[in-house]
Amino acid sequence: MSVADYTARTSVRLGGLVLFVLIAFGVALTFTDEIALERLVTFGFLSRSLEMATPIALAAVGGLYAEKSGVFNIGLEGFMIFGAFSAAATMYALGGTSPTQGHVWAALVAAVLVSVALTVLFAVLLIHFKADQIVAGLAVWFVGLGFAPFTAAVIWGSRSSPGLTSIDPIAFGQSPLILLTIGIVVASWVVLYRTRYGNWIQAAGENPEALDTAGIDVNRVRYATVIFSGAMAGLGGAVLLAHAGNFGGTGETMVDGRGWIGIVAYLFGNYNPIGAAAAALLFGALDMLNVQFQTVGIDLPSRLVNLLPYVAVIVVLTAWGKTRMPDAVGEPYESEE
Repeated sequence: MSVADYTARTSVRLGGLVLFVLIAFGVALTFTDEIALERLVTFGFLSRSLEMATPIALAAVGGLYAEKSGVFNIGLEGFMIFGAFSAAATMYALGGTSPTQGHVWAALVAAVLVSVALTVLFAVLLIHFKADQIVAGLAVWFVGLGFAPFTAAVIWGSRSSPGLTSIDPIAFGQSPLILLTIGIVVASWVVLYRTRYGNWIQAAGENPEALDTAGIDVNRVRYATVIFSGAMAGLGGAVLLAHAGNFGGTGETMVDGRGWIGIVAYLFGNYNPIGAAAAALLFGALDMLNVQFQTVGIDLPSRLVNLLPYVAVIVVLTAWGKTRMPDAVGEPYESEE
């Protein structure tokens, strides 16, 4: 499939996602004659939807890079938990309960570094020792679920941190982390579809033997993409923390399934960073609908509204069929040399 055909196909998918959101809004409006569309789709709603989408988009971009190269990183949820907790712990260590904006940015960097260190070990386990990718990914998730709340209780005497601080908005009240995410998404698309290295990544997942024959180390490419996926998931968790202002370790932690939704997002986007980000925005908007309905006076059961992201999964998968995974996903590779 040519790049033009691929882009056209993805555009159709994105149009379908947008159409689904508009239909969802329309259905919601039928429940009342007094709520105008402009009261539902407000600037504040769009802003909060973007904030909710950024962690999912970052995890999705990282996950699709790993899977494009042939490695299924199902541990995105776990790396997001480690990223969120590392950011909170760093912020608290630097500034106590009154950290500055400088401490927030330092916490973001620290979260990425911690995630990279952990992902290196994860990548060695998958690529060098050929561990089962599903089992290893689930193990990362389970370790994160246990480690973060336990360590939080040791540090703060509770599974959740005290109030720290959130990132300050910039122009038009937008978080700078939204702009950072947009930049990462665009750069990821350019690298994947407009550079030689992007071709290597795709070849590592589709035909690693051919890439090896061309003299490119397949496993080196896979190491790079898996480490990148962990870094992006960790950054996603840190961004979630920076928007919330404190770490929540109760339940499934404050990450609350966003890593899993990130996997669904890049499948929706057919392994295209821009498509994955659009799908993340869809989930972010659906996640915010419950609050928005209450704000404008639409009386709907919250449990019903919370089901909308999962309804979206069913609708999109039914309407657009299955996404084609790279041929060599999950298959360890050994050079014939």
